[in-house]
Amino acid sequence: MQTQIAREQMVEQQVRAWDVLDERILDALRAVPRELFVSEPWRELAFADSAIPLPCGKRMLRPMLVGRLLQALAPRSGEHVLEIGTGSGYVSACMARLGARVRTLELHAPIAELARANLARAPEGAAVEVIDGDGMALEEQPRYDAIVLTASLPVYEPRFERALRPGGRLFVVVGGKPMQRANLIRRAGERDWTTEPLFETCIEALEHAPQPPAFYF
Repeated sequence: MQTQIAREQMVEQQVRAWDVLDERILDALRAVPRELFVSEPWRELAFADSAIPLPCGKRMLRPMLVGRLLQALAPRSGEHVLEIGTGSGYVSACMARLGARVRTLELHAPIAELARANLARAPEGAAVEVIDGDGMALEEQPRYDAIVLTASLPVYEPRFERALRPGGRLFVVVGGKPMQRANLIRRAGERDWTTEPLFETCIEALEHAPQPPAFYF
């Protein structure tokens, strides 16, 4: 009961308060047991407004950011979704709860194994495939209805938008610290994309992502 109360407080006081008003998204966050995706030493912080540590120096996304990206991406039943950066598996589980079939790539084997174990304990895990792999090696064939990057791109890289089917959506954070912008990119046609700026945030960069050119005086 205390866990359910804490999860509801997370949804109402953090996620809804940051303009996540889609009840479908809020219900998914209520239903997915975030505490199952948090390692035991950090379990008491499962519902806190904090980036909880993961192996290899990585961190979980804060609940409010998860809510915003889910609301922007709006995964629908039967869609094929790609996630770059599995982390704990929590975002994958939330997308699966919304009805998506999720393929998620994780560069670090210890994190991928942790995610598989976490997802095995959650009802949504059956709809998630965790793959050891580098997102920057992604093939650009248009095969996904939606793609989400859980780490930022210091410089925008178009390979991800080219992996969308027409009508597909890409959630991506672009820029360098301390100021980055979350964007929703839609593939309107074979050679046509649109970009919608969403909000400012700051998350770690995707490993092996291109870097801006060095500036010299």
